[in-house]
Amino acid sequence: MAWVVAANALLGVLAIALGTVTLRTGWVLPTARRHVTRPRLHGVGVLLIGASLLLQSLLYFEILPSVSWEARFYGGNALLLGGMLVLGLGHVLPLRRSERHALPPGP
Repeated sequence: MAWVVAANALLGVLAIALGTVTLRTGWVLPTARRHVTRPRLHGVGVLLIGASLLLQSLLYFEILPSVSWEARFYGGNALLLGGMLVLGLGHVLPLRRSERHALPPGP
């Protein structure tokens, strides 16, 4: 069972790294690039999901001070579902364009 939780922690660290890169540079993985309309929302969602995965793994291995199972369960699920909601908003909301780019070039 420990290897599953360790893999979960590794995925959490990877998601946090990808979310940070997306927030700082706007770069999105090529597999999701076509679907993402708001890279900043996408980055925040990935950060929340990664934090949820890593936090639950650290609590399982008792690296962080132990809290009740209810707090771990509901807190981890709230982070995970909040991240999925923000990630979905980054895919669904229309692309924002500034007025400078919206106007056609004229004489």
